[in-house]
Amino acid sequence: MAKALKGHLPSDLHATPRLAAENARLKRRVAELESLVLRLKEENDALIDSAAGELEPVLRA
Repeated sequence: MAKALKGHLPSDLHATPRLAAENARLKRRVAELESLVLRLKEENDALIDSAAGELEPVLRA
């Protein structure tokens, strides 16, 4: 069975460093996107708070 599985693995010796580099690049990109999502959530929360503060006097009237 191990021989059968080995046939499905890439035989290119450069594949492992390429895959490692690609994985590192993708991990950096995921971290960038997670940071962006966090920043946008914080901005959204600030906008909601601001809008709520502006609407509060109107709603009390």
